Amino acid sequence: MRSRIFSATTPVPLGAGAAGAARSAAQAAAWTRPVAALLVTALALSLAACGDGKPVVEAPRPVLVAQPSGAINAVSAYAGEVRAREESPLSFRVAGKLIERKVDVGAHVAAGQVLAVLDPGDLDAQARAAQAQYAAAEAEYARARADQVRFAQLSKDQLVSRSAQDAQDAAAKAAQGQLNSARANLEVAKNQSAYTQLRAPSAGVIASRNAEAGQVVAAGQQVFALAADGAREIAFAVPEGAIATFKPGQEVLIELWSQAGKRWPGRVREVSPAADPASRTYAARVTVDAPDGTLELGQSARIYQADTAASGLSVPLAAVQRTGNGTAVFVADIGSGIVKLKPIVVGPYGQERVPVIKGLGANDWVVTAGGHLLRDGQKVVAVDRENHPVGK
Repeated sequence: MRSRIFSATTPVPLGAGAAGAARSAAQAAAWTRPVAALLVTALALSLAACGDGKPVVEAPRPVLVAQPSGAINAVSAYAGEVRAREESPLSFRVAGKLIERKVDVGAHVAAGQVLAVLDPGDLDAQARAAQAQYAAAEAEYARARADQVRFAQLSKDQLVSRSAQDAQDAAAKAAQGQLNSARANLEVAKNQSAYTQLRAPSAGVIASRNAEAGQVVAAGQQVFALAADGAREIAFAVPEGAIATFKPGQEVLIELWSQAGKRWPGRVREVSPAADPASRTYAARVTVDAPDGTLELGQSARIYQADTAASGLSVPLAAVQRTGNGTAVFVADIGSGIVKLKPIVVGPYGQERVPVIKGLGANDWVVTAGGHLLRDGQKVVAVDRENHPVGK
C-alpha cells in the first residue's frame, strides 16, 4: 500500500465530511513539527560552521586601578570671611545734625582721629548756660560762707541766738550743695559739647559707613564700623546638623580662596550658643596661625574640619558605584585578573574624593574609572596612571 502525504493544502474528498477534514489537519500538523525542528538544527549547524565551531572568548578589559590613599579630603568644608578680632560699631553719644564726614570706607585711621562732626550750636549754648549757673552758685556759696563766719563770731560774743547761728550754717551747706551740683552740670555740658566730634577709639580700618553729611542722627545710631588693627579671624556659620562637632579649642585648617592649596592651622575660638532666627545657623569664629599680612579683611576662606570617623583611606568619586544596598567599589585581584564588587561604607563626600570608613584595605587595588561598564567576576588587565600593567 502506498502512503499518501497530506499537507495544509491537500484537498479533502467531497464525500469525507467533517471527520475527513479533521483527520487531514492532524496529519498535516504531525508532519510540520519535525520539519521545523530540522530547520532549527540546520540553522544552528550553519552558524557553528561559520564560527569554525569554537566558542567566542571575551578579551580582558583594561582598567585603571589605584590603591586607596590617605583621606586628605575626608573633611567637612565651610565658607567663611576674614574679619577683625575686634569690630566696633561707632556712633555719637548725643543726637544732632551731621555737618561733616571726614573719612571714607577703607580708610585707615589712628586712635583719637576725628571721623565725623555734629552741629555743636545747641550743645555749646547749653555748656555756656551751665557755666553761668556754676558762676552764680559759686558766688552764692562765697556769700553764705562769709555770713557763716560773721555769725559764728557774733554767736561767740552772744550777740545772736544759737538758732540764728544754726540757720546760717544750714544756708552755707545748701550753698555748698548748689555749687557742687552746678559744677557737675557744667562738666556734663562740656562733655556733651565734646561728643559732637566722633573719634576713633583705636587704630583700624573703616569697614562701613551708615550716615552722610546733612543727616540728623540719634544718639547711639551707628555711623561707622571700625575693624581694629591686630588679630584677624575667620567668621563662618555652622549648620544645626554639625553644631555638635564644633567646640571652642578645636583644631581646623584654613584655606583662602585667593591662595588655593595653601592651608594654615586654626583653632575655634567661640561658637554662639543660640542659632540665628533667620538662617538657623550658629555663628562661630576661628583664629588663624598665619604670617602677618596674609589675611586681608573681607577675603573669602574655607574652614576644613577633620572627619574623626574616617579610617584614613579615600578613593576617587568615580570609583564609587551605587548598589541596591548602598555603595561599593570594584577591587581587582592582580593575581587572577578578576574584579570583584566590594561593598564599602563611606563618609562625607569631598570635592574629588570620598573617605572610606569600612570595607577597604590599604593594599587593595580599586578600579578608579569605568566601573559602570564592568560586572562582578569579569576578567580585566589592571594598569596604573602611566598605562603600565600592575604586576603581581
